[in-house]
Amino acid sequence: MTMLQLVTSQAVIGSIEPANPRSIEICLVVSAVLFAIGLVGFLTRRNIIIMFLCTELMFQASALAMISFGRMHLDISGQVFVIFILTIAAAEAALALGLVVLLHRRRETLNADAWTELGEC
Repeated sequence: MTMLQLVTSQAVIGSIEPANPRSIEICLVVSAVLFAIGLVGFLTRRNIIIMFLCTELMFQASALAMISFGRMHLDISGQVFVIFILTIAAAEAALALGLVVLLHRRRETLNADAWTELGEC
């Protein structure tokens, strides 16, 4: 890294002002509402695809909260955690797609109640 790049990057980082506490509160409220919607959807719906979508919504709500807290503390670690959350969400989506296709081929339904006997073993 040249001296000019170092000075430029420090000037950009040094010019970041603390976020408005009101905007952080709004982001956290939106995150909590998204998480609550995802949790209620996961607990009330019986379609496996909808349950996985609600799980993804909860992942995104936690990512928004991490970014908000990182911005509040002027720290980049919140954004780094979001990268990990997105990686886990992508792996979960790939596994979910394979599971949904397999379950649909076996029983021609995606209702979670049709698969309750798996837990009785």
